Amino acid sequence: MTVKEKIENLRAELHRHNYNYYIQNAPEISDKEFDDMMHELQNLEQEHPEYKDDTSPTMRVGSDLNKNFTQYSHKYPMLSLGNTYSENEVAEFYERAKKSLNEDFEMCCEMKYDGTSISLTYEDGKLVRAVTRGDGEKGDDVTDNVKTIRSIPLVLHGNNYPKSFEIRGEILMPWEVFEELNREKESREESLFANPRNAASGTLKLQNSSIVASRKLDAYFYYLLGEELPYDGHYENLQAASTWGFKISKAMRKCHSLEEIFDYIKYWDVERKNLPVATDGIVLKVNSLKQQKNLGFTAKSPRWAIAYKFQAERALTRLNLVTYQVGRTGAVTPVANLDPVQLSGTIVKRASLHNADIIDGLDLHIGDMVYVEKGGEIIPKITGVDTEARSFMLGEKVKFITNCPECGSKLIRYEGEAAHYCPNETACPPQIKGKIEHFISRKAMNIDGLGPETVDMFYRIGLIKNTADLYKLTVNDIKGLERMGEKSAENIINGIAQSREVPFERVIFALGIRFVGETVAKKIAKAFKNIEALEKANSESLVSVDEIGERIAQSILSYFANESNRELVNQLKAAGLQFQLSEEDLSNHTDKLAGQSIVISGVFTHHSRDEYKDIIERNGGKNVGSISTKTSFILAGENMGPAKLEKANKLGIKLMNEEEFLDLIS
Repeated sequence: MTVKEKIENLRAELHRHNYNYYIQNAPEISDKEFDDMMHELQNLEQEHPEYKDDTSPTMRVGSDLNKNFTQYSHKYPMLSLGNTYSENEVAEFYERAKKSLNEDFEMCCEMKYDGTSISLTYEDGKLVRAVTRGDGEKGDDVTDNVKTIRSIPLVLHGNNYPKSFEIRGEILMPWEVFEELNREKESREESLFANPRNAASGTLKLQNSSIVASRKLDAYFYYLLGEELPYDGHYENLQAASTWGFKISKAMRKCHSLEEIFDYIKYWDVERKNLPVATDGIVLKVNSLKQQKNLGFTAKSPRWAIAYKFQAERALTRLNLVTYQVGRTGAVTPVANLDPVQLSGTIVKRASLHNADIIDGLDLHIGDMVYVEKGGEIIPKITGVDTEARSFMLGEKVKFITNCPECGSKLIRYEGEAAHYCPNETACPPQIKGKIEHFISRKAMNIDGLGPETVDMFYRIGLIKNTADLYKLTVNDIKGLERMGEKSAENIINGIAQSREVPFERVIFALGIRFVGETVAKKIAKAFKNIEALEKANSESLVSVDEIGERIAQSILSYFANESNRELVNQLKAAGLQFQLSEEDLSNHTDKLAGQSIVISGVFTHHSRDEYKDIIERNGGKNVGSISTKTSFILAGENMGPAKLEKANKLGIKLMNEEEFLDLIS
């Protein structure tokens, strides 16, 4: 046997034994025999580097070499799921899917693992890339670290897998490993990890993969993507993936009714506490991939899936003080300062009180014993008061403040809103800094090297007073400042310079206009095409844009009515930011559907509903949700709802099928 053949045989045997141990729970050899084989392979590979293989079992040991992470764009965006804690909302989700599909469907129920999301790409049966979720559009390439996780196959089993595919899952730290790691950190008098999710996420981002290997991370997989998947069923695809070597939860079930779904939820709300890893809910997915495509997506999440979160853990502690924070929009949030209490794996000292109405409803007094909840391990909130625990030592009643705690301005409260606002948006320090922090954030201008602490420092010493001042900074202005060497200064200035290439829709989002989020900013950019047209827009033209109502329109009008905001935009224009759609974007738009209001209904073959909505907008049309006398025509697929069909016939609205529509805009 040649050296190359011996190396290949050892690799094949180690992959097989690893699969038997970590996936099948059926080891054939002892740990010592496995380790001896691994050492033999390591020695052979060191002596013969010409036979190097990036998917060798020896990659699981990791390396002491530090390696910076690079960003990698996801082929398919990694969207988040809509969340609910209510069985009524689960029922509403089920009924919406039933009504939209208008045909039989199965629902796949599975555990919602509480770790850090990962996307793996395999080609020709080998792992080629592992990328974190990041911002959903792109994430960090952590392939070297992921190769150290023994439950993730480097080389697939069998031969019935697609040539190229992506599989998504959750990287987890088992409870047993988490507790042992914290015991070790405690013995060294180091800060403890708050929970297994934070521990897993922090470990995956370590630059020394040998330390990652020592942390014994695990992984479960829940979503298969690709052009040539074996089945139309999500459940069936994952069962196939389990035969290729992936760890797929045995708790997955296909349900055919709401009753079966609620039985599943009830069972796992109790039984999950016996699992070796952390979970925080149940995920429900329409099983058929074809039906998923037809249900489509909202701006942030799929319409064919929802996460049911288990009810929050609750704790009782003392309220010591209420302080107030001012956000970038001027909203003032009351914060309860508490005696420290353990809750959902973390120590809680502060909790949101949201607004004045919540405070009045709770009848809060300083010194009260209050109930604190942390739903899904998000920001803790006070949900009740133990009035029976009150004593003669009770402090004064909590009353919402009347003036801004930062600049002293008289607070205002808009009709129909619960929050109080500081109106001094151009001179209130937290609002100015908040607007700058929003401006530089990843989903806005994405300026590398800048963060809240650096913004605060630049503002305090007078280097910047608004976002436009960032573009006046030089390396000499900032090098030598606290924790700011020449290299750091150059990185910041380069990041600011590169942000001049950020596209128009993200610049609109970065301006921080109230109620204008990412999705609305994209709609505005497509509709008005440049900042001059947006500045001149009136209420009627704004409301005619899809997803813009009176409230958003009024906010945009108010923004540009403010002379300080108009001057800021002019300064940003002078700095060279992109305040119009690119030539490429403009070339993708036509006026073929200009002035037409179109309703989409039914199931389609060539494109999903969301894709048709985008096509309509790119050709100047407007998507509307309900049929009226103003409807130009209905893009009608199969299984169109009978109520819509009846209304269309009654009003004499034209029905256009898929082929006719594609001919129209071709």
